Amino acid sequence: MITETSAVSFRQNLGEMLNQVQYRHDSVVINKDGKPVAALVDARLFERIRRMQDRFDALCRRIESGFAQVPQVDGLAEIETAIAIERAQKRSSA
Repeated sequence: MITETSAVSFRQNLGEMLNQVQYRHDSVVINKDGKPVAALVDARLFERIRRMQDRFDALCRRIESGFAQVPQVDGLAEIETAIAIERAQKRSSA
């Protein structure tokens, strides 16, 4: 479960929030001025997120190196074409 709270409320209820995360494996989104600024998550989930981020970064580097010789204009045109095809397929199947 994801709970949202203000920074002030989070500060006032830190112990309770830590228990929610530790024992119920909930997550807490902390808002400041009505906007999310941080999240408190279970340590195991955080570790999974870090591993996923590392894998994502490695994948991005591989994609970048694979397309390093493609001019940016050509790459962006190819992306736009792929988007247009996908949108057309979704419209025709709806």
